[in-house]
Amino acid sequence: MPDYITAHKFSSNHREKILKDSVCGCFYCLSIFLPAQIEECAEDICGTAICPYCGIDSIIGESSGYPITKEFLAKYMTTGFRLD
Repeated sequence: MPDYITAHKFSSNHREKILKDSVCGCFYCLSIFLPAQIEECAEDICGTAICPYCGIDSIIGESSGYPITKEFLAKYMTTGFRLD
């Protein structure tokens, strides 16, 4: 399975971990930003960060081990939102 698909598991229930990262990005709008810019988290099991630019809960941080680049985020965006 491609990295951009397996990375999905790092995009939820990650509030504490993602707020400690140096950088994070949104799979939906492809914005890359500092975790300090996150103002909202969904109240699920462990809190899922909401993108401060588009309002979608599709953020991944560097602690995931995946690259936080527009190229990587774009690969996920074109396939990730069609996962069943």
